[in-house]
Amino acid sequence: MAKLSTEELLDIFSEMTLLELSSFVKAFEEKFEVTAAAPVAVAAAAAPGAAADAAEEQDEFDVVLESAGDKKIQVIKVVREIVSGLGLKEAKDLVEGAPKPILEKVAKDAAEAAKAKLEEAGAKVAVK
Repeated sequence: MAKLSTEELLDIFSEMTLLELSSFVKAFEEKFEVTAAAPVAVAAAAAPGAAADAAEEQDEFDVVLESAGDKKIQVIKVVREIVSGLGLKEAKDLVEGAPKPILEKVAKDAAEAAKAKLEEAGAKVAVK
């Protein structure tokens, strides 16, 4: 089996959707028994009562676009980047029809990354 270079791997990852990438990360963590969010997990374990909170913690999140804000065009671009296979018209309709869910039942890190990108573009976003 030929080894892939780092650049080739990055090219492959850049073509994946957030859901596909999230699924890959989970499979990678299981296969090699590692955690991508180790610093966060260590900090959470050190907090008092963290074990009780972790048991009740939600593992699937919805990213809801509350409003596009002043920079609608930038928000439309980010929505197209986040939601794979979305055309310009569909993304525009989604943004103009806010409040609407952008992503549903995704991992926490994927939801937080999408929220950060949308807020950076000027949108108001809620993660539920």
